[in-house]
Amino acid sequence: MAEFIAWVLVLAIAAYACAGGTDYGAGFWDLLAGGAERGKRPRWLIDHAMAPVWEANNVWLIFVLVIMWTGFPTMFQAVFEAMWLPLLLAAVGLVLRGAGFALRKPTRRLAQRRVYGAMFAVSSLLTPFFLGAVLGGIASGRVKVGTTASADAWANPVSLLTGLLAIAATAFLGAVFLCSDALRFDAHDLVDYFRVRALIAFGAVVVLALIALPVTHDDARYVWDGLTRGWGLLLIILAAVCGLATVLLLLRRSHGWSRYTSVASVALTVGAWGFAQRPYLLPTSMTVTQAAGAAHTLRWLVIVTAIAIVLVGPALVLLYRLDTMGELAELTDADTGAARATGDNL
Repeated sequence: MAEFIAWVLVLAIAAYACAGGTDYGAGFWDLLAGGAERGKRPRWLIDHAMAPVWEANNVWLIFVLVIMWTGFPTMFQAVFEAMWLPLLLAAVGLVLRGAGFALRKPTRRLAQRRVYGAMFAVSSLLTPFFLGAVLGGIASGRVKVGTTASADAWANPVSLLTGLLAIAATAFLGAVFLCSDALRFDAHDLVDYFRVRALIAFGAVVVLALIALPVTHDDARYVWDGLTRGWGLLLIILAAVCGLATVLLLLRRSHGWSRYTSVASVALTVGAWGFAQRPYLLPTSMTVTQAAGAAHTLRWLVIVTAIAIVLVGPALVLLYRLDTMGELAELTDADTGAARATGDNL
């Protein structure tokens, strides 16, 4: 049961990396869209593309946390003791990001829109970085039971590169999805705009991955060994193939299929990391069996997880499908209660 729950945890992390990562990527391009006039069109598309489903993507993060503290409480305690600062910064960024996105659309005053837009965009950059830094610290073996919080746990070379890779991967996903969304909203002038940015982001992922190779070899040797043999190596190769397929599809302007291959590339990379750490949750100090909670707790967790998959899974799939097909109507000013006030647009 512990092994099963551990793989459910990996799958949930992959789901959040893909679903939430797409939204973080959209926020990244919002940050780089330029001034109010220059960035008006890209930000318009980002608002319309994200609005129906952005809140639903946080379900995966909540699911990850529940699995961690229920199924592997010792590992949960060790991670949060050693990494409380980057996790706190990621949580603050998550809250500010949601607040900025929710408030800037109904707000009419230009000055306030800029403030809320900056909150949303900057947090979309910082949150994936700190979450990636935490994963890098775990992969490098710097988190053990009793490890006290320190900068070395999350500000080491592996963590910094993992954080930067998280930003680049989310930017890649966001740009790929926005290409398809531009077609869906008849914003044909933005298709090439985001297609170029998707290709640039993929280039950044490749460069950072190449830089990470010697760093991982020296500083996270156990994970390196797992990524260069067996299932870990196979999934990394498949992830690279899916990434290259995404580039080819973008060049051929097949933006519908490029969504699937880009998501596959990120999900397979997370899966490769899961295989690379086997049988450890915290390399090389805590195995899955050692970290597992009580047997009766795991049994109930398996039952609840199965029920959640049956009840919530189809609803999320339907939500994503309806959004992709453009069947979800956007909120109007009347729905949000927004009204033009004196001094608007000042």
